[in-house]
Amino acid sequence: MSLIVQKYGGTSVGSAERVKNVARRVARWKAKGHQLVVVVSAMAGETNRLIALAREVQPHPDPRELDVMVSTGEQVTIALLAMALMDMGVRARSYTGGQLRILTDSAHTKARIVSIDESRIRRDLADDCVVVVAGFQGVNEKGDITTLGRGGSDTTGVALAAALGADECQIYTDVDGVYTTDPRIVPEARRLKTITFEEMLEMASLGSKVLQIRSVELAGKYRVPLRVLSSFEEESEGTLITFEEDQNMEQATISGIAFNRDEAKVTILGVPDRPGIAYQILGPIGDANIDVDMIVQNVSHDGLTDFSFTVNRADYHKTLKLLEPVVKHIKARGVEGGDKIAKVSVVGVGMRSHAGIASSAFRTLAEEGINIEMISTSEIKISIVINEKYMELAVRALHKAFGLEQPT
Repeated sequence: MSLIVQKYGGTSVGSAERVKNVARRVARWKAKGHQLVVVVSAMAGETNRLIALAREVQPHPDPRELDVMVSTGEQVTIALLAMALMDMGVRARSYTGGQLRILTDSAHTKARIVSIDESRIRRDLADDCVVVVAGFQGVNEKGDITTLGRGGSDTTGVALAAALGADECQIYTDVDGVYTTDPRIVPEARRLKTITFEEMLEMASLGSKVLQIRSVELAGKYRVPLRVLSSFEEESEGTLITFEEDQNMEQATISGIAFNRDEAKVTILGVPDRPGIAYQILGPIGDANIDVDMIVQNVSHDGLTDFSFTVNRADYHKTLKLLEPVVKHIKARGVEGGDKIAKVSVVGVGMRSHAGIASSAFRTLAEEGINIEMISTSEIKISIVINEKYMELAVRALHKAFGLEQPT
């Protein structure tokens, strides 16, 4: 008998009939003798509906109250799934994050899990119950409801699997695994049977929407076996995310092409080139809880340089406002930027043992007439910032150039 944590996304539970389909799948796993903890998201579109409703009342909703509001979406789903299971003769109990004491910090709308009290879950499992848990939410030390940010149900699932020592954490979604890139852009994209945690972490951080990056980080940290599966296909084995890095590395040099449209670029012109200047620029950005991605500083001329970095597009205007006093303080020449950029990334652990990947990527983009604005590299990835209008062309060209449509 295995202990399995399953997570079902919003599309998987998007209607009463789909909730019943999930219940039937869970019941089949239960009939095989497995212990099951099931994490569910709100129904597809419900969180967006609640956020829009909040903005009708308060244009910039108070974060604490917004968490109280959006957390109700998952509460509806857990109750429906528990009812559906009971109707099939399967014992089930549902819990919110607060009821299970999923303790988080107090960063409303983007909280992080601190600890989980799994005692209640273990008692229910011992009592032969399926435990149904609301994803995406917890409580802080004051008892205030908190939410974990977009895709937070993935993190809930992995965190519970880690706390319980589960044999596997299965993430059910509307795709049947991790692909070499988005099949909507490249129809020839291929589903990967396996991918390393390192590669998946890069893919998630670089724009792949299959898994929330924090869930991959948690799974890697606590060595939780993680599998991505389709809610709508019974036979698919999905994609197993593994630690094995010697999977025919000579053949699988590149695993995928990731992309992210949600990027904005900021450049501070005429920055004095002196120690501590980067902190003076980025310190206020970090204090405002804004994530900075790529950073480029030009070579100094006459004691001045240009300093560029990227942020999430949603944080672009806030970043510009935060920089206004900074620019005056450091006596820079000005600040400029744009939110019509995209980031395209080539990812693969095989890059460690293969030379020429970067030059191949740059040549491919040059042949398509695509100008590169920024470049960032690591051992297993190359990220390139380009004009947003060329993003899909770049993804298709790079996918073909590295032969990703071919079976490994």
